[in-house]
Amino acid sequence: MKKLSLLLTVIVFTCTVAFAQITREQSIAEWTRAKAYTKAYLDAMPADGYALKPTPEMRNFAQQMLHLADANYFFITTASGKDSPLGKDVSVEKTVAQTKEATTKAVLDSYDFTIATIKGMTDAQMTEEVTMRGTMKAARGMLLAKAFEHQTHHRGQTTVYIRLKGVTPPPEMLF
Repeated sequence: MKKLSLLLTVIVFTCTVAFAQITREQSIAEWTRAKAYTKAYLDAMPADGYALKPTPEMRNFAQQMLHLADANYFFITTASGKDSPLGKDVSVEKTVAQTKEATTKAVLDSYDFTIATIKGMTDAQMTEEVTMRGTMKAARGMLLAKAFEHQTHHRGQTTVYIRLKGVTPPPEMLF
């Protein structure tokens, strides 16, 4: 049992270290793939489904996607130190029309900004530590990983919305 525990610990540590050491080029490739995958979700949802809420307490489809975009801007500006093109404290979820066209443009713009900003960073910068919200410290690359996790989470949530509209969601795009 001790050998198994040790083996699992080594595997988890190795995966964590490998994940934390993603290069700038790998990050650009992953964000480019994520943009294409998110666009496929935005395209799959019919225009009349952008206001769909699975339950009254939940965000509608457009709000989910616009929230994803807000987080892309938040994490990338925090990780890079670069100013958001939207200005300080501007929320696309609160300001963009929740139509298919406006939502798609706003979300894809957030990916374009993210990808362009990462392209402007160096591999050395990816390992530099920054402070988020005044108290949390993390490497720039780790913040980008957290941003990636966040957009994946919210895009995944919208699978239910698409299915509720009677549409088959796009197939998984792992590579």
